[in-house]
Amino acid sequence: MRHNKKFNHLSRTASHRAAMLSNMTCSLIMHKRIFTTLAKAKALRVYAEPIINKAKEDTTASRRVVFSYLQDKNAVKELFGDIATKIAERNGGYTRIIKTGTRLGDGAKTCFIELVDYNENMLKEKTAKKATRTRRSKKAAAPVAEAPVAEAPVAETPAAE
Repeated sequence: MRHNKKFNHLSRTASHRAAMLSNMTCSLIMHKRIFTTLAKAKALRVYAEPIINKAKEDTTASRRVVFSYLQDKNAVKELFGDIATKIAERNGGYTRIIKTGTRLGDGAKTCFIELVDYNENMLKEKTAKKATRTRRSKKAAAPVAEAPVAEAPVAETPAAE
């Protein structure tokens, strides 16, 4: 019986699926964004998030565990170097899936999956949203002008002539 076994097999054998997800995770780590189908992206997110989470703790044991999944030395180095510093304060949700429509040939739903902290456009929009107007009175919205700080006079030293 298949009770409580709910993950997408992606029409592949177990070894093929593991190899494909490992290669896709390496590509995601190296390129920060990959284009794929929606079903593969959802399966990749379930596979990649725990691996990325392991990179928060940079120990020999965690490096070996991650390497056992990825089998790519350069991807492990990139993950524990640059990516680990960016995700250090994040508690989860390291990837984002954005749908791009359907593929022309077979009508498959396509999307791209990316690492959240590497999309500069989304980061700019996030900071721009903070500067929105409010309905408060003008007194509360107006910034208080600070008094100019008086500079202390500097004693001049006699010049050697």
